[in-house]
Amino acid sequence: MNPQSAIRVLLIDDSPLVLHILQRLLSRSPEIQVVGTAANGREALDLLPDLNPDVICTDLHMPVMDGLEFTRAVMDEYPRPILVVSVSVEPDSPNIFRLLEAGAVDIMPKPRDILGANLDKLAKELASKIRILAGVRVFRRRNNGRSAPAAKPVTKPAAIPRPPTFLPHPQVPSRIVVIGASTGGPQALREILGNLPANFPLPVMCIQHIGSSFLSEMVTWLAEICPLPVRKAAHGEIPQAGVVYFAPEDAHLELDDGGGRFALSLAAPFDGHRPSVTVTMRAAARCFGAGTIGVLLTGMGRDGADGMMSIAAAGGITIAQDEASSTVYGMPKQAVELGAVQHILPLEQIAPALAALVNNHGIVGGMAGK
Repeated sequence: MNPQSAIRVLLIDDSPLVLHILQRLLSRSPEIQVVGTAANGREALDLLPDLNPDVICTDLHMPVMDGLEFTRAVMDEYPRPILVVSVSVEPDSPNIFRLLEAGAVDIMPKPRDILGANLDKLAKELASKIRILAGVRVFRRRNNGRSAPAAKPVTKPAAIPRPPTFLPHPQVPSRIVVIGASTGGPQALREILGNLPANFPLPVMCIQHIGSSFLSEMVTWLAEICPLPVRKAAHGEIPQAGVVYFAPEDAHLELDDGGGRFALSLAAPFDGHRPSVTVTMRAAARCFGAGTIGVLLTGMGRDGADGMMSIAAAGGITIAQDEASSTVYGMPKQAVELGAVQHILPLEQIAPALAALVNNHGIVGGMAGK
């Protein structure tokens, strides 16, 4: 491959042995070029302007400047997709979502005994994640997770997100919200769920593509900022108003055709995923018909596109995150191209839109090519 078209990667780890092994593993992928290495975050920051990498892979615990502080600094000064590769991002670790909140796009546990690991498997997983991150859109984040410097006096209040324009909605009352997301989804869900009103009157079903071992930690992380209860759905449970439910590990989240109770299914993956956004959206459309609101957020692939079409066909409401605010404009794009999306909104407008819709209003701003 032409070096100019290769994915440029910067590796950061305080272990020379780990850096050597990671370089060797990535050398198996001709479309990936390691353009530099660093032993800590401070050293890497000094290299960034000259190296201009497409993707950064960093450890978490390092001297001088650790991976969390480095991630914050990068997203403040040189926004780039960051993959954290560390033994400290195992499933029960609180570090995972602190890193995502700081701006990291993905995490990957590093084997404690890297010499004894399955290096072929590790090489494929690492290269796959880097390929995905090379197509990710990242956004500058100021003082993320840190105390802000002393503010200068201002003459007017800071701008706040403005919801779309609303008009009375003629259709049946909304009864349930289904939200699907993949790459970049935890951050997007945090934005939406954290801004729903405490009196939100509908159940919310969420399907997030994430390693099953990280789901519980994500639910806990989101519950910290969401004014509504957040938990994993249980088989046979009746969805309650004002509660956010996540599809549990490695199971489709459906609804029975009788009383609308949750039904967990171990049926084959759909569009490569279990849980699948489409499976849950189709179940909601069957059960709640025009009372269903479908929301499709940032993510790779096309999961959710057919589910959004089912909701639209049932007379429900479909909303997709817009390209400008999406980390990866894959799933929303597929749904838009399928003709399944009625409204395209920036991320910060989705929570206000949902709040307005359940108060029997409809969206007129953000219409999708009608």
